[in-house]
Amino acid sequence: MENGVISPGISLQDFDYEVNKSNSDKYIEVAKNVKLYVKDYGKGKPVILIHGWPLSNEMWEYQTEFLVQNNYRVIAYDRRGFGKSSQPWEGYDYDTLTDDLSEIIEQLQLENVTLVGFSMGGGEVVRYFSRHHGKGVEKAALISSIIPFLLKTEDNPDGHPREKSESTAAAIKEDRIGFLDNFGKTFFGVNIINKPLSTALLEYYRMLCSFASPHATLKCAESFSYTDFRSELQSVNVPTLIIHGNDDKIVPIDLTSKKASQSIENNTYIVYEGAPHGLFYTDRDKLNQDLLEFLNS
Repeated sequence: MENGVISPGISLQDFDYEVNKSNSDKYIEVAKNVKLYVKDYGKGKPVILIHGWPLSNEMWEYQTEFLVQNNYRVIAYDRRGFGKSSQPWEGYDYDTLTDDLSEIIEQLQLENVTLVGFSMGGGEVVRYFSRHHGKGVEKAALISSIIPFLLKTEDNPDGHPREKSESTAAAIKEDRIGFLDNFGKTFFGVNIINKPLSTALLEYYRMLCSFASPHATLKCAESFSYTDFRSELQSVNVPTLIIHGNDDKIVPIDLTSKKASQSIENNTYIVYEGAPHGLFYTDRDKLNQDLLEFLNS
């Protein structure tokens, strides 16, 4: 563009992309015909927030505001297939998802990064170390993470039976929005006695989940349900914060973060008493303070 005129050979779509690259929200092309929606706020050391399934970057609302105010640069993006990102048919295995993360780090020329992965996002964090050798990353955080392995096998006898994952997939195919409605209540620990968030906010989170591609929702569920990260934990060679609620009914703590804390060498393990899976909202003040203390350490 020159003097307010789009240059010959530049399409409106390309022009919009070029303009967005300079703004705090932008699209980054990570593969042919695949662009990820990225929010990039603040100044200081970069913190990349990786959302859980089947949400989008908006789940980090309360952490983004807090960390920017405390002098960190916060990058939160929508995983392919979710939120405002492209929804290709392929690419929902952890290798591809982690290559997407690597592209964001490369194209934004980031150094001294802290990776923060929530739930499914813990997979990208760990795979980034085993696949990309942790390039540019100085710290990591696993929040309510699925790491290291959810599936029940002979050498993982307390894992989830395969039938449970297959039942979840069937429910999504039958009535995805109905599934999300019930899932959200368990996610935040909502019951007759305990209502940690308003009905309006619960519906908002359900709406965010509904924006995801139905196909991506299913394929990512397969990825986090069946991917075994146990042999990769030793590749995480930076200070690591592990936080999990001990009332998490979605991703049980004893199956995941407790085991991760025993295999990642340099970690700080914090258990939130009575916290559900969605502690980024229910325990947001405590989480924010623990994240900040870890970042400042």
